[in-house]
Amino acid sequence: METVVSGIRSTGNLHLGNYYGALRNFIKMQEENKCFFFIADYHSLTTHPDPKILHGNVKNVLTEYLAAGIDPDISTIYIQSDVPEVCELYLLLNMHAYMGELAKTVSFKEKARKQPENVNAGLLTYPTLMAADILMHNADKVPVGKDQEQHLEMTRKFARRFNNFYGVEYFKEPIAYNFGGELIKIPGLDGSGKMGKSEGNCIYLFDEPKVIEKKVKRALTDEGPQSPNSPKPDCIENLFTILRVVSTEEIVKHFDDKWNACEIRYGDLKKQLAEDIIAVTSPIRDRILDIQDNEAYLHKVVKEGTEKARESARKTLREVREIMGFKGF
Repeated sequence: METVVSGIRSTGNLHLGNYYGALRNFIKMQEENKCFFFIADYHSLTTHPDPKILHGNVKNVLTEYLAAGIDPDISTIYIQSDVPEVCELYLLLNMHAYMGELAKTVSFKEKARKQPENVNAGLLTYPTLMAADILMHNADKVPVGKDQEQHLEMTRKFARRFNNFYGVEYFKEPIAYNFGGELIKIPGLDGSGKMGKSEGNCIYLFDEPKVIEKKVKRALTDEGPQSPNSPKPDCIENLFTILRVVSTEEIVKHFDDKWNACEIRYGDLKKQLAEDIIAVTSPIRDRILDIQDNEAYLHKVVKEGTEKARESARKTLREVREIMGFKGF
């Protein structure tokens, strides 16, 4: 049985991009793999969240993991900060991570541009902490969205570098896993390249149907095609990208044909898109409402998950320390 590790930052409610980029794969993989799914609250610190909302954000992600279909009886669900071993492995891996390569990552440059007043060391070493999360359980596979491909490649590089430096074959080089298809990246409704919480262009799994309808209705569009079979501008291609994920092939073909014939009506497209998104999110929202106030159940899930995660983490850290020369007395 192969080991799978992945996590999502606790910076608010989960959205459609989280679901199709990660959660849907989590659910499929848990039946045939040894899965560790964590809530990345340490990673959220790079944006200095208000301490008053940190716990609530963690609880939201935990609830939505469970509501989306992650089963705590067969998967290990835990909160990153409940496993202190990850911090020590993060420190040890940082000794083999170089500032130049960290500063070149797309995510670092993008975040530094967006938050120039807060270019902190955690932001720079984000890929190393992600590597520690993954290598802590010596993962074989990591279900990630397209935007995380570079970070995963750095994890592979750090694993390879550690093995080469110490002359061992200890860490595996985990691969991105998405059941043989293209890694999915859900775009934003504002014409931007990515759906993200900080961008304010999300459809959340917890959104009510009327909220979803309103958000989709406001999605950026243009004046429409001016000639048959013309390429779609980015804002329209974004809507079609989401449509291809949530709708049937027949529906996608219908609107593609309308576009190519210069007969598309954006009101019809948006109405259909909203309906199909609601069909995906409503069952999840119903389950969120069922379990979000069941504190005893949520505590039980976290307690049992932490025990299993720490058992795995202690073993890895003990072996890594020995390889690096920390023998003790």
